[in-house]
Amino acid sequence: MKLKVLLGAFLIQLLSRATISEVINKKFPDNFLFGAATAAYQIEGAWNEDGKGENIWDYFTHTRPYMIITLENGDVACDSYHKYLEDVAMLKNLGVNHYRFSLSWSRILPTGHVNKVNQAGVNYYKNLIAALKENGIEPYVTLYHWDLPQPLQEIGGWPNPLLVDYFADYAKLAFSLFGDEVKNWMTFNEPKQACQSGYGYGINPPGSRLEGFLKSRLPEFTPEEIDYIKGTHDFLALNTYTTNLAKNQDFDIGYPSWDSDSGVSKYVNESWDGAASFWLKVVPWGMRKLLNWVDQTYDHPEIFITENGFSDRGELEDQKRIDYYAEYLSNILQAIHEDGVNVTGYTAWSLMDNFEWNMAYTERFGFYYVDFDSPNRTRTIKKSAEYYKNVIATKRRGNLGGITIDSCTLFGDKIKIIMHLINPAKLCWMRFGYGNAPPGYIVNGTGNYLNVHGFLKHRLKQITLTTTNLDQYKMVESLYLDGSQVQLSKEIILK
Repeated sequence: MKLKVLLGAFLIQLLSRATISEVINKKFPDNFLFGAATAAYQIEGAWNEDGKGENIWDYFTHTRPYMIITLENGDVACDSYHKYLEDVAMLKNLGVNHYRFSLSWSRILPTGHVNKVNQAGVNYYKNLIAALKENGIEPYVTLYHWDLPQPLQEIGGWPNPLLVDYFADYAKLAFSLFGDEVKNWMTFNEPKQACQSGYGYGINPPGSRLEGFLKSRLPEFTPEEIDYIKGTHDFLALNTYTTNLAKNQDFDIGYPSWDSDSGVSKYVNESWDGAASFWLKVVPWGMRKLLNWVDQTYDHPEIFITENGFSDRGELEDQKRIDYYAEYLSNILQAIHEDGVNVTGYTAWSLMDNFEWNMAYTERFGFYYVDFDSPNRTRTIKKSAEYYKNVIATKRRGNLGGITIDSCTLFGDKIKIIMHLINPAKLCWMRFGYGNAPPGYIVNGTGNYLNVHGFLKHRLKQITLTTTNLDQYKMVESLYLDGSQVQLSKEIILK
């Protein structure tokens, strides 16, 4: 049997402190947790059913629909209020350890106050939690994911100091109702976004830009408050999707804003690949840098990644999403094994396509496609779900499992010419050197060089050279005996 190998070069440079075998053999710790996430307003629907009260997103999308790109809303969304058992079955298929979801404050407390509890809402969450536990899935519950009860907004919303007590009352009630089954709680989802988009840019509810002056808008913590909150967390929950670059910039004095206060401007490298979301660039090394920064800044806390994901327009063959997860998970592995960062869990966003806030249903993050034109909100599995399922099963980034076979033996009676590797040098440079292809490693350090031509000279029957460079062909010809082992590719024959 003739074996043909396509070569791009003869020296493979591996720009990594670890050998390829070391990188491939690394796996997530046995107790590492994998999960998926959603949020109440984005998936539940049933906005005014069974005694649920109105929240600020209900009010915002109904009174200011022009703030949503397609004029749509989350009135039905994924209809998970009625289809939660199907959602649990999808989670079971993925093999996740945990499911992060949020409680709708206004579904449990229609007025926002504990003096009126909606039992139908309580029953919904009790049934969801019971179904998760029956299938071996731990509930990770977020108390607030941006959907403040509208009656509380009408008394001023979060700038009103009374909201502190009202939230505490709601939290205590949730603990008493669900605490026997739920052991992992998160308070506020992305508080920066609630402040910046809701009260700074005014693009999210309540849509306010009446910030006032710097002093009133940016109050400082008192020493007593700093002492009070110090050490009150059990772990740090981290939502991260992308990375920006920053440079110093002085802004003109004008309307106060978070951007002008920061004194920096953010930008991206235009060569970075992007997602459907304009702000989401694929920057895998940013994950590792961020994990290290959190680790060093906050005295080596436990870090639990609660959101990370990639948006597209709804492709079922979503290879770009698979590449994104593969590259980001690789950097998490490096942070764990090479940097000693205590990352204990990873939560993909999202289980299924859902209402993506101002972008409605135009940007999709899910492992499952949701047909929002169907009254049944039909779910369809995507290719990325199978990828994530295998990652969870093996705890290896990108390992799809299976068995090792000898393709020559398996197909040799029908196929007489087998090509092994296409452009092995490019494979190494792009994937382990430049980092612009999966798995996206860019690691400074001493280069390891593998001289492959000696191996090829003694082991292979024939070499196919893919090139349009005649000088490169002559070099290969001189290296390999009299050139009888070298077969020209079509490109150079045409020349």
